[in-house]
Amino acid sequence: MQKVLGAVFILICVLGGYAMAGGELHVLWQPAEMIIILGAGLGSLVVGNPKEVLLEMWQQIRGVFSFKRRGEAFQRELLMLLYELLEMVQAGGLKTLDEHIEEPENSALFARYPLIAQERNLMAFIADNFRLMAMGKISAHELEGFLEQELGAMEETLLLPSRSLHKLGEAMPGFGILAAIMGIIITMGSIGGSVAEIGEHVAAALVGTFLGIFFCYCLMDPLSNAMAQRIKTELSALECVRTTLVAHVAGKPTLLAVDAGRKLIEQDVKPAFRQLETWVNQYEETRGSA
Repeated sequence: MQKVLGAVFILICVLGGYAMAGGELHVLWQPAEMIIILGAGLGSLVVGNPKEVLLEMWQQIRGVFSFKRRGEAFQRELLMLLYELLEMVQAGGLKTLDEHIEEPENSALFARYPLIAQERNLMAFIADNFRLMAMGKISAHELEGFLEQELGAMEETLLLPSRSLHKLGEAMPGFGILAAIMGIIITMGSIGGSVAEIGEHVAAALVGTFLGIFFCYCLMDPLSNAMAQRIKTELSALECVRTTLVAHVAGKPTLLAVDAGRKLIEQDVKPAFRQLETWVNQYEETRGSA
């Protein structure tokens, strides 16, 4: 909703200011200019990116307008899932997790945390790295190195769509100039006409420059930034898992290991340590009564 309101605010300010200055809105409607600019932009996007990046870009653009901030419920499920998994390891070793990490989508344990189960990348990251720990002895330093490399590769891949869109936005003023030059060529072909006719052609050409700048700074640049921020938010959960696992392998008690991961959660949604303790105590009471 915030993104939609922001887009509406931009349109009102830009077009409203233009109208207040005496501009006629119908002059801005130049379908030919839009076809040149958007067509060239879309074509360059297709030429410069593989199919997978284009599909991911579409998914991320949709996600920007439907994204819901991961609140307290999500953070609680993430931290308590990690706590429960580590407690199972402490009680019976990593082999006790086989039924959960081999097919996490069918696990009764993961089913108790539906917000995490909905996140495919996060759930796969948790299962894969518990499986890695179960395959053999690994030091905290080695595990940290492996996970940093994995997260770096994931970040690079997930940020490709936003970076590609950002580059396209930077090229939009150039496409606008391209459309304007073609409009001037048309104008020069009508140089023998009336002043009013020449003025219309020049205005249409200048609209191309306006559209290129508008698409760049009012649409594509903020949209690519929103996509990148969304990916950073998703990666913060993976950073939480990474730090928790490394702390566990380093020999920290379960609560301290999970707390180490808690500190990597984004500041505005990070629960306090006291809140984490409350959740753990509730879990222990429930387990004790069962």
